Amino acid sequence: MEKTDFMKYAIDLCQRKMEAGEGGYCASIVVKNGEIIGEGWNDVINNSDPTGHCEIHALRAAGKKLGSWNLSGCELYTTWEPCQMCAGAIWWARIDQVYYANSLADAERLGMDIDGLHREVSAPTDGRSRPYERLMGEEAWAVLKGWLDETNPEGI
Repeated sequence: MEKTDFMKYAIDLCQRKMEAGEGGYCASIVVKNGEIIGEGWNDVINNSDPTGHCEIHALRAAGKKLGSWNLSGCELYTTWEPCQMCAGAIWWARIDQVYYANSLADAERLGMDIDGLHREVSAPTDGRSRPYERLMGEEAWAVLKGWLDETNPEGI
């Protein structure tokens, strides 16, 4: 399959899920070696889940199928350019390439405050619109350090 075939699949998935009442306005797929290994569609409203973006669901499905969080060697096809939350997840998952249809500028035209989200996540914690306060850092670090020493996870 070609890149456009995979994008068409993502667009068709989006349409099918909207018609079935299962999701919103976007869908994503993860592809490895020419095979679709993960699908996702927006269900923020249906499931009252602010993280229910299509990219997140597709990454989770791909990770589960591969048995790994590391999705290097994979491509993501999505009907919307990923937001900052999803871009972060894509970065952590080590996705090699992202292809998107609609842009964040298109989202802005619909009234979504993409620039506001960008400013929020780009600001240091003391400059964000909601208060952030660090509590019990040393205690939490000790737990994390114990886990790292015991499990020695790869690549985090």
